[in-house]
Amino acid sequence: MSLIVYGLAAIVLVMLGIGLYVSKYVKGDSVNYIIAGRGLILPLAAATLMAQSLDANATLGNTDLTSSFGFWAGAALPIGLALCLFITGLFFAKPMNRMDLITLPDFYRRKYGRSVEVLASLIMVLSYAFLLAGNLVAGGYLFQTFVGMSYFTGVFVIAAIIFAYTIAGGLFAVAYTDVIQAFVALVGSLALVVFVATNYGITIPDGMGPMAFGQLTDPSQGAYVNLATIAALGLGDIVAIDFMERVFAAEDPETAQKACFIGSLGTLVIGLPFSMVALSSGAILQSLGVEAGNQAVLYVLLQNAVPPWLAALVLGGIVAASFSTGDGAILGTSSVIARNIGDIRIDEKQQAEPVAADGGLFSHKSDKLLKVTRMMAVPITLLGVFFALRVPATGMLLVLAFDIMFAGALVPLALGLYWPDVATTPAALASMVTGSLTRLGFFVLIPVTYGYENSLLYIQNDIFTAAFDGIPTFIAPAVSLLVFLAVGYATRESYGVRSLDRQGQRTIVAGGDDDE
Repeated sequence: MSLIVYGLAAIVLVMLGIGLYVSKYVKGDSVNYIIAGRGLILPLAAATLMAQSLDANATLGNTDLTSSFGFWAGAALPIGLALCLFITGLFFAKPMNRMDLITLPDFYRRKYGRSVEVLASLIMVLSYAFLLAGNLVAGGYLFQTFVGMSYFTGVFVIAAIIFAYTIAGGLFAVAYTDVIQAFVALVGSLALVVFVATNYGITIPDGMGPMAFGQLTDPSQGAYVNLATIAALGLGDIVAIDFMERVFAAEDPETAQKACFIGSLGTLVIGLPFSMVALSSGAILQSLGVEAGNQAVLYVLLQNAVPPWLAALVLGGIVAASFSTGDGAILGTSSVIARNIGDIRIDEKQQAEPVAADGGLFSHKSDKLLKVTRMMAVPITLLGVFFALRVPATGMLLVLAFDIMFAGALVPLALGLYWPDVATTPAALASMVTGSLTRLGFFVLIPVTYGYENSLLYIQNDIFTAAFDGIPTFIAPAVSLLVFLAVGYATRESYGVRSLDRQGQRTIVAGGDDDE
């Protein structure tokens, strides 16, 4: 245990140290802070995309779900995240990088105008509060298990660490550490599955393994939930503000695309071994006479079934990845609040004075967007803490975050790029409102969400039972799509549509006005 604690302390100190050190590269410029000056080379871009998929939220969710419900319940997380990166590489990375955006809602502003920008921003901020919370949950349990803190204290400690890391270096802080983190995560994941296989053997309970395709076809075996998880992450994560931050930060469109493909493959290579280990967890813990109880099964395994050096290696990779995701969640939402909700704009062709870095985090020489973005990190972090204390369930929070964006934000993005003839502002507004409200409505009416009890907000009723779990993930975006098409066709002549050229500049092609 001492070795594990020292290893975790070393990881925390290294991350904080690098975050503070690279803050000098921000130079008072919000473009440097939010998207690393649009200069990430391929190894950095790929590593930071991969790290977003391999945090404690996803890893603990993967192992907990696999051990409880089967391979496809947990593996759906890395599979869905890898699918998202692959689809993003195929269809979105190049055009989105080419537009020179700073935040994802910038696209909605250029294509649809100010009102859609604000609505998209609100949806993303709510979703990312859940994503941040999931990582704080995992961090809280980690400190509780290995350091001896209470869960409550652990959540606040991990939140404070991620907060400090974020306001110092922004995306630079992530980019300069994620290559090391990705290597540690890869070595730790493969070493863990090799150790378990050679010392305990891979034990697959009946009906729980990769070949148990009933988990994808039979509702009684959780098929609705498993497929919904893959869909929510594979499609909903396309409109993830932290993923797109990294796409915007790549040095050119080709680098952005290649980084997505490499990140997709790496997510599978690192994530799936955890699913295989989780399948054997029951037999391993039984042979050791250990009960997992309410603790995360991966933490129990690392604490009782593997040597401390391996536990420290695996936990180090998970903690470092959580820093990356937590940074992305806080940085992404803070910049969206400042830029897209607060409407703080800068001349992106003029950088702040280089000496601003010498004046501290809130130097008067920093541009206004940078200062407000850093200040907005405070309420965002506190909101994540609130959700983490109310809903201590990692896997559910991860998928719910992208479920909301899948329902409300994907259709206007995809059709705005690839079906501009019907992409009107009223269509975007109507589809975002109906999709999001449909998903949130189902959330409060169904007693469970992705297999977890809805302890956040549930309205008692006799219509929607637990058997309905998973189905709303498909209904809500379908509603969004149908409404978008109906309103788009009805308004494209009278209202007009806005077309984006190759560089993402807006032009009016039919009717309407040109106001922001």
